Amino acid sequence: MAKLSLQLKLGQSMTMTPQLQQAIRLLQLPVLELNNELQEALENNVMLEQEEPAESDDGAPTEEPTVIAGDASDHGDWEDIYGSGRQNDSWSGEDQPQIDLPDTTEESLQDHLLWQLEMADLSPREAVIGQAIVDIINDDGYLIEPIENIMGTLADDAAFTKTEITAMLERVQKLEPAGIGARDLAECISLQLRNLEATAERDLALRIASEDLDMIADHQYSMLRRRLGVSDEELDTAIALIRSCHPRPGSAIQASTAQYVIPDVYVRKQDGQWVVDINRSIAPRLKVNQAYADMLRGNGSHNMLRTQLQEARWLVRSLEIRHDTLLRVAMSIVERQVDFFEHGEEAMKPMILKDIAEELEMHESTISRVTTNKYMHTPRGVLEFRYFFSSEVSTEDGTGQSSTGVRARIKRLIGEENPAKPLSDSKITKLLEEEGVKVARRTVAKYREAMKIPPSSERRERPAR
Repeated sequence: MAKLSLQLKLGQSMTMTPQLQQAIRLLQLPVLELNNELQEALENNVMLEQEEPAESDDGAPTEEPTVIAGDASDHGDWEDIYGSGRQNDSWSGEDQPQIDLPDTTEESLQDHLLWQLEMADLSPREAVIGQAIVDIINDDGYLIEPIENIMGTLADDAAFTKTEITAMLERVQKLEPAGIGARDLAECISLQLRNLEATAERDLALRIASEDLDMIADHQYSMLRRRLGVSDEELDTAIALIRSCHPRPGSAIQASTAQYVIPDVYVRKQDGQWVVDINRSIAPRLKVNQAYADMLRGNGSHNMLRTQLQEARWLVRSLEIRHDTLLRVAMSIVERQVDFFEHGEEAMKPMILKDIAEELEMHESTISRVTTNKYMHTPRGVLEFRYFFSSEVSTEDGTGQSSTGVRARIKRLIGEENPAKPLSDSKITKLLEEEGVKVARRTVAKYREAMKIPPSSERRERPAR
């Protein structure tokens, strides 16, 4: 018979606090949408106010010190960012130029979801189901067809089952942005709440989301509190949790050439080192209206105002977390890709989300949020964070090279070819091998087609008659 024993184990884990949940949601927002949300919060929440930039003795706005890639000593541990109560004064200042450039990215929500599925460990059968599910998710992020209809779009002879599709839908619903793939608002909010640490308030919020959202919409707080048998404080926290969720998660990922890119960070070389600066002009600096907050102390009424106070505190802290997280991720990317900044695309190193996640002790999904629709202004152009991530291609010395670097080499070789005798894919493969990069001919063809470069037969320059 097995013996029972008690063991004490020490370990570290990160809990999903309400503030962290909201910070994670704000991370996925591009600058323009973030500003819209902050302006709306300022208009609707009386507990929030915009703080003016602090001034130095000479009356000029104070500046945040720049951070040099490779020296993160000023930023503390990840636990400090999420656990400390310090205020961050870096959301003000106008010393950085705000550069608006047209956003020519064409990534749709479906592209974003498929990109995540491609990086997951899926079987070919699961990949087919995942594609079918993603195809019927609308721009708001909701699944617009029942599972039975999804089955009808799949091949009959493959005998896909409802159980398989349901299981794959659950995996899709764990992708970013949180709440994706829901079939209604209640499920959308519930999916986001389930990312939180299991607490009594979170469980209460889940119950309200599934049964009583209409009462929240109608502001029937007193009736809801009596029905649930909870205190004002418990109900306030649960409501704040629900309101921290995004009702249309898919709207954070939109393909539109009408948008403008505002860099989140600036990368430049200073005294021989690459320096990363946060763009301090991208969002207003918010603070809690302390005068109103003091009026609520010891006052058992004004449920709505106390809920707004909770929301205001979370929003201010979430903005600090967003700021610190963006800077840390940008620094890590720059550190790993110094060769790119020095020498260009051919020197790009292979890098995946997991690399940054492990270095910074974050979850891969957090890195996915940070690197989507976030931009660096660099000497080599305004680049999306995700531009720096690419798969590894083997080389003769075993060091590996990024697919981005290989594409750059292919582009260079084609650019240097004799127009009267263009290089075939096989020839390019041999030339790359001579440079120490071993790739298959079909890989060269795939990269060439992705760059919209025609085959050698179409590139050949015809002699003049």
